Amino acid sequence: MHPIERIIHTYHTICEREPHLVEESAAMLQAEQPKRRLLFGERLLCNVLRPHFLTHEQYTYIRKRIALVANALRNAFDALMQDTALRAELFLSPLEEEIIHYDFGYATPVPTSRMDTFLSHDGTFHFVEYNAETPAGAGYEAELSRLFLELPIMQRFMETHVVEILPYRRPLLDTLLALYEQAGYTGHPTIAIVDWEGVSTRPEHEILRDYFERHGYPTVWADPRTLDYDGTTLRADGRPIHIVYKRVLTSELLNRLGLDTPLVRAVRDRNVLIVNPFRCKVLHKKAIFALLTDERFAHLYTPEQQAAIQAHVPWTRIVRERTTVLDGQAIDLLDYVAHHRDQFVLKPNDEYGGSGVVIGWDVSQDEWERALQQALTEPTIVQRRVQVAEEPFPAFIDGQLHIANRLVDLDPYIYNGFDVQACLTRLSATSLLNVTAGTGSVVPTMLVSPSGA
Repeated sequence: MHPIERIIHTYHTICEREPHLVEESAAMLQAEQPKRRLLFGERLLCNVLRPHFLTHEQYTYIRKRIALVANALRNAFDALMQDTALRAELFLSPLEEEIIHYDFGYATPVPTSRMDTFLSHDGTFHFVEYNAETPAGAGYEAELSRLFLELPIMQRFMETHVVEILPYRRPLLDTLLALYEQAGYTGHPTIAIVDWEGVSTRPEHEILRDYFERHGYPTVWADPRTLDYDGTTLRADGRPIHIVYKRVLTSELLNRLGLDTPLVRAVRDRNVLIVNPFRCKVLHKKAIFALLTDERFAHLYTPEQQAAIQAHVPWTRIVRERTTVLDGQAIDLLDYVAHHRDQFVLKPNDEYGGSGVVIGWDVSQDEWERALQQALTEPTIVQRRVQVAEEPFPAFIDGQLHIANRLVDLDPYIYNGFDVQACLTRLSATSLLNVTAGTGSVVPTMLVSPSGA
């Protein structure tokens, strides 16, 4: 039995032997989440009674392996920015193509990002998504971690185990401030968290706003449509803004407002710092996974990076008529994918929240072939199926303890391109692991070891 499995077994044994702790913890979790703004829209974030546990050894392994792939992504970014023909593989819109060339004042193309992964107890570890633009969840996870430490069931568990919560908000704030200095700005900054009015993640924005202000940095929330720019200063509600923590997606911003908008003009003129920069879109496109794994682009990476890609990044191709290589054999891409739907997933190049994803083993052959034909008409990737991580989690349902397996999506955050700190963790009972899609639960990830170990 893996050490983490023994730890989980101990936690669940407490649940089974002390039902009053389960009931008290469930009631507390239900009551406290709205008070602490642990909401996605109006939905509670968490519906299970155990955190996702990692050993220190697992966490160290995750950080090292992600850093290797992050290095490969930086290689890909540098090549893409220098080669227009290579950049065509990403299907950037004309507006995106223009905006990625703005000078943002610092070198890191993706200051904050999140690598969505599956880590199984047997050591299998795969990256399946890269959120290089607006990685959400850090504020939620910080507050949820603290709530879990207060639950009666966790208090009992911590009598025999050492539990550590991971850093979430501090690395984000430190990154904003470091880039502000790196870009040559001076003075004490005011921060604006910018997203559309009515987004379901507004409660998390408020969590982050309060955190930034507690640490001495005035912060406002603003819809990009309400910003003002006079050619020198960007303002939100009349207040000068020095740092924009951008949570609005670049594609949505450009599609709705275009380039002639106060935020874009202030960034273009270098009169405000923006994180993440618009050029992060180059790595946010799902086609980046094809650039990592396609044999045509292997020369972009070092041998060590190639080994990490082969071990951890699922085989991915842009859906088009072509011959390519799979497991060392030449295949006709469309024909092979059409006849092996149980091995593949189709993903739109520039959607999020699970929108448009077609899972081959969850649909009929006719549905799969129709989806494949549709994928030829708009930028889409086909990605090989990977081993999905699964763990049992306890929940209190209809007055009873239920311990059942959930799929586990472990999503480490990366700051300043390479520094891996903390994780968003999502659970689901379905193949589509995404809270936006309404199928899952968020849980805190914590480091754990037996007392005295």
